[in-house]
Amino acid sequence: MTNHFSALHQASSQPVFRRKLYTSNSIKCCENPNVNFKPTDNNGLASFPEKRLATTSSTIKPPRPRRIILIRHGQSEGNVDESVYTRVADPKVTLTKKGLDEAEECGKMIREMVEEDGADDWKVYFYASPYRRTLETLRNLAKSFERSRIAGVREEPRLREQDFGNFQNREKMRIEKAYRARYGRFFYRFPEGESAADVYDRITGFRETLKSDIDIGRFQPPGEQSPNMNIVIVSHGLTLRVFLMRWYKWTVDQFEGLHNIGNGKMIVMERGYGGR
Repeated sequence: MTNHFSALHQASSQPVFRRKLYTSNSIKCCENPNVNFKPTDNNGLASFPEKRLATTSSTIKPPRPRRIILIRHGQSEGNVDESVYTRVADPKVTLTKKGLDEAEECGKMIREMVEEDGADDWKVYFYASPYRRTLETLRNLAKSFERSRIAGVREEPRLREQDFGNFQNREKMRIEKAYRARYGRFFYRFPEGESAADVYDRITGFRETLKSDIDIGRFQPPGEQSPNMNIVIVSHGLTLRVFLMRWYKWTVDQFEGLHNIGNGKMIVMERGYGGR
């Protein structure tokens, strides 16, 4: 990880790949019946040493996480004064003092919730938007966790805020948001920016990465796999709404009825029956 996370550490586990192995007892080369190769083991691995890597992996998938926790960043300077966006790049907008406190309180709430499970081997793994306000939120909520409880941290650009363009013109943005209300909040694309539909596309990619990380146990090394892993995603209001829309396959009309959760607040997705 970069030095943004001096108080945290990353998981060092490596992905484990599974491949289907050959089971034939002989391999004929070049369609020449006179050339016959006899493997030296039952899986035909004699001339394919890289395939031996697959034999070390387990056929049992790692347990699914206990919960996925979605967190919106704490109050930012832009939440208090939108004119900030006219002179500060969106990725560089910082938290207010209140926002820092909100993040720290959120961390305490997560810790309390997780400890109520009564498990001894619980851990947290963080995914975070690279924007300054989300990284500051992460640093402050992470104060509630010892290093041994943090399985890893990943900065994930696909979790960034919806792009509204570069430096914003306040009056022009007011007009554009009025147009969005008439056109539809999901499909309206800001000039030089994104629509919520564009965010949906990149969140779809992140969702597949997350599912893959879960399936291969990226944050749970062999021998340390536990059903008490908690994934924490620190992101932005609209991005989290789109994540929920994509995960639960909500319709565009359902999305249009959603609103942002408060700054420093969280939505908790818990593992249910059958691991869903």
